[in-house]
Amino acid sequence: MPSFDIVSKADLPSVKNAIDGVQREINTRYDFKGSQSKVDFIESTISIVADDELKRKQVEELIISHVTRQKVNSKFLCFEKIEAGSGNTIRQNVLVLSGIQRENAQKIIKEIKQLKNKVQVQVQGDELRVSSKKRDDLQNTISFLKEKFSDLPLQFVNFRE
Repeated sequence: MPSFDIVSKADLPSVKNAIDGVQREINTRYDFKGSQSKVDFIESTISIVADDELKRKQVEELIISHVTRQKVNSKFLCFEKIEAGSGNTIRQNVLVLSGIQRENAQKIIKEIKQLKNKVQVQVQGDELRVSSKKRDDLQNTISFLKEKFSDLPLQFVNFRE
């Protein structure tokens, strides 16, 4: 029975390379000269430390552009609220999302069922498996999901006959 998996996983080594590039650029740019701005990547969290809101915004734009250059969707980045740091700095954590959250999985399943295609959807941890007797139904489902959930970073993998 043909099937495919719906996953949402960022390529963490590529994200790490992007963050290293951002830090190198911060160290060499003239407008960051003498500032305490820095970026760290630990596990799946990026922490931004900046002198003021303007520098933080510049670092945020740098992160998005470098991550995009590494062919990682910027929708994987979840910017949390800004906090006051030590020594007149501000901090912000950025989560690198991995897996499909439960509420998003339920929305996807609901939309697939409303399609009235003859497909079955199974939740497998933080991914979904979609199967059907007809390959065309699966392809229609993929194109529908790409259009409907363009705001989510979804990947369609393991397409099997």
